[in-house]
Amino acid sequence: MTADDGDVTTGRGSDVPLPRMLCDTDALAALADAPAGALWRLAESGRQLDANVVRIPPGRQVDTHREPDLDVLLLVLAGEGSLTTPDGTRALRAGALMWLPHGSTRALAAGGQGLTYLTVHRRRPGMQIKSPDVTAPSADRPQ
Repeated sequence: MTADDGDVTTGRGSDVPLPRMLCDTDALAALADAPAGALWRLAESGRQLDANVVRIPPGRQVDTHREPDLDVLLLVLAGEGSLTTPDGTRALRAGALMWLPHGSTRALAAGGQGLTYLTVHRRRPGMQIKSPDVTAPSADRPQ
């Protein structure tokens, strides 16, 4: 459910990016039969952020996990549920904006209406294939 507003540059021979509509989060949140998982992902090239609209069906949950490297903003778009952290459980409803600092542990659970939320965080670096470490020659190993 992405709006394609055409080229993201000015079209004047330069590479200046322009703002554009990416998706309608109200329409995504209103999908009654939406599947579990990511309903939308930010996929534009050259971006510095990652973002997802995620749906947890009624009564389901995301188990306790920890994000060691990235702060995450979580905005509840629809439904209700709870966020459990080491210091307790917080009720979530549409409009709640949570900061999940890197290193924090959390679990999310959907209530009877399910839970649809937007997450935004700095883009993860791509996977890199590196050469194996070359060890220095030792005195007992021929060079």
